[in-house]
Amino acid sequence: MKKVLVFLMMAVVACSMLLTGCGGGEKKAAEPAKVLRVGTEPAFAPFEFPKKDSNELTGFDVELIQAIGKQMGRKVEVAGMGFDALIPALNAGNIDCAIAGMTITEERKKAVTFSDPYYTSGLIIMVKKDNDAVKSIADLKGKRLAAQIGTTGEMKSRTVEGAKVTTFNTQDEAALELKNGGVDAVIGDLPVMEYYLAQGGDKYCKTVGEKMEAEQYGIAVKKDSKLAGEINQAMAELKKNGEFDKIYKKWFGEKK
Repeated sequence: MKKVLVFLMMAVVACSMLLTGCGGGEKKAAEPAKVLRVGTEPAFAPFEFPKKDSNELTGFDVELIQAIGKQMGRKVEVAGMGFDALIPALNAGNIDCAIAGMTITEERKKAVTFSDPYYTSGLIIMVKKDNDAVKSIADLKGKRLAAQIGTTGEMKSRTVEGAKVTTFNTQDEAALELKNGGVDAVIGDLPVMEYYLAQGGDKYCKTVGEKMEAEQYGIAVKKDSKLAGEINQAMAELKKNGEFDKIYKKWFGEKK
């Protein structure tokens, strides 16, 4: 009798284990989020640059791609590398996309596929806040101009008739010269100017006129990758729900 009871008990346990193994109400563990591997060139403030006293990256591009990844349900991993290494890294499959203030050009479009443009860059004029005489580049004739050495801003400044051009190592130094009254205007990169104003420079200065030499930035993916469409869809949703404008305002102030 004892042997029969033991046998029956073992049979019941075995059946219970079998039922449990067949999914008797047990939930599956959630799958980890798919990773979006992002490449950037981390020396282009305010788009991508290291946080103070940290190797962690921040900037407009960094926050935008993180928001895009979240919208897509992906975990974003950002890797820094040389700008010239970004497209080869895409084509080698080492990264899924690249965001680094990369201008959409016909030459680059032969090697990669771009997302929709997310930022229009170019040159802009900055003057002191109380200067209402300068409204365009035509008003700079014969004026004292400042620009960062070796940039398109310097090149543009030297096309202004009769202008006295002073160059500086950084655009911040050029802006300081304007603030101190040493020059009448600065010509430089629009995003860097907007960042300067957003960080408190708007107390002393303002930008005037239209963008010059306009360039559009895009997110690059491997040639003909469907990922570009997914990124476009996520970015469109961010623009619709206001998250894109929120990130933009943080880094550049109100849109004009």
